[in-house]
Amino acid sequence: MVPWPIAPPTPDAVGARPRSGPGRRSVEDVTTQRFSFSFAPAHRVAALPFGVLPATTWVEVDETRLRARFGFWTLDTPRANVKDVTTTGDYSFIRTAGPAHLSLADHGVTFATNGDRGVCVCFHEPVQVLDPTGHLRHPGATFTVADPDALVAALTA
Repeated sequence: MVPWPIAPPTPDAVGARPRSGPGRRSVEDVTTQRFSFSFAPAHRVAALPFGVLPATTWVEVDETRLRARFGFWTLDTPRANVKDVTTTGDYSFIRTAGPAHLSLADHGVTFATNGDRGVCVCFHEPVQVLDPTGHLRHPGATFTVADPDALVAALTA
């Protein structure tokens, strides 16, 4: 029992934010596209120990942000930070299977669940993903989503 009276929060008060008003867009105005990853069987097995599952891997794009989750790793950057987007492919198993990978050639990060085809996104300002201290930043990221062409279209629209 609490020794003083405390009114329980109302459902409307918990996490309430104005949905609209001067300078604000309503939540309904924001369109978010979510892209799932395409898992090859061998990549799926190699990714399991790192928490990389269909439920924990996705890329989201809305009018202002690019977000990605790949098991334990996340990427979040303003959409305006996207400099270039291209499709790439034919990745080696060793360089893509399992956890998020660091490219030793250009310091990019790879979120891959197959070796066939993906989307390479280059950034104006490098992003933080693999190093929680922020000392290592990535000038680009590769995502092997199920529909690479749709992700390219979403990022270049």
